[in-house]
Amino acid sequence: MTKLLGISGALRKASTNTGLLRALKEIAPPHVSFDIATLHGIPLFDEDEEAATGKPEAVRALDAKIRAADGVVFACPEYNFSVPGVLKNANDWLSRGGSPFRWKRVGIVGAGGGQFTGTARAQYHLRQNLQALQAIAMPRPEVFVNHNEEKFDAEGNLTDTETRRHLAKWFESFLEWVEKRP
Repeated sequence: MTKLLGISGALRKASTNTGLLRALKEIAPPHVSFDIATLHGIPLFDEDEEAATGKPEAVRALDAKIRAADGVVFACPEYNFSVPGVLKNANDWLSRGGSPFRWKRVGIVGAGGGQFTGTARAQYHLRQNLQALQAIAMPRPEVFVNHNEEKFDAEGNLTDTETRRHLAKWFESFLEWVEKRP
């Protein structure tokens, strides 16, 4: 059984990025376990708090899920041309005391509004952050979903057939990246 963990950089219930993770979970083959973790409850990183009480429970729980996974998929929205603060903050906490991402295979997908970027800028910034955490990010293929308002329903579920086909092809490559470790 291959164990994958999806982490969305969005907190919104109807997030299209969380919707991408739900779509991946739906298309996962039978030998793949795909869980989705939330960043809810992770406080702002504070070195004084860390020194006084250690990592918060929400961070320790996410750390354990990452360590138990064979691979991690980030669904990364783009906020102000970069990575959402909640995702960067979580990674800052996770980097303390030995990163659970060390040598972990990761993939990045993202959905955004508009015509052009489809979260490309945020994904590249996330790649830089993951390099510092010693993760091994899959270089290609990439998923940059644009015009998410046309490809997802009001609850953030993927409805576009062509995007689902592209996501399935990406997922096939990601599974090979994780399972065969090229």
